[in-house]
Amino acid sequence: MRKHLIAMLSLSLLFSSASVLAADLEQDMDTLKENLSVVKKTDDAQEMHTALGKMRQAAQDAKNSTPDKLEGQPADSAQIKDYHAGLDALIAQIDVVDKLAQASKLDKAKAG
Repeated sequence: MRKHLIAMLSLSLLFSSASVLAADLEQDMDTLKENLSVVKKTDDAQEMHTALGKMRQAAQDAKNSTPDKLEGQPADSAQIKDYHAGLDALIAQIDVVDKLAQASKLDKAKAG
């Protein structure tokens, strides 16, 4: 699970360079990165749940933005669909890990 979460975050961060993204999207990517660090380090279920909530919100918000690299692409283009699919997969993985955190199964949440 953790490997999938990291892979999805990596996909999202692929679009996170300052020269490529709008400020709001860059902020969402920073939020994902910062809270992933919390998730990986914490031994507190509530702290993990809170960080995952922030990650979910940032990923959801990122779906409302388009990286500059993809500006001008039609909404139904393969690149835009891939971008949204990556964020949807990240959100789904966050939800899985969050359920484990809420059940105080932090080792399983971190293991993957």
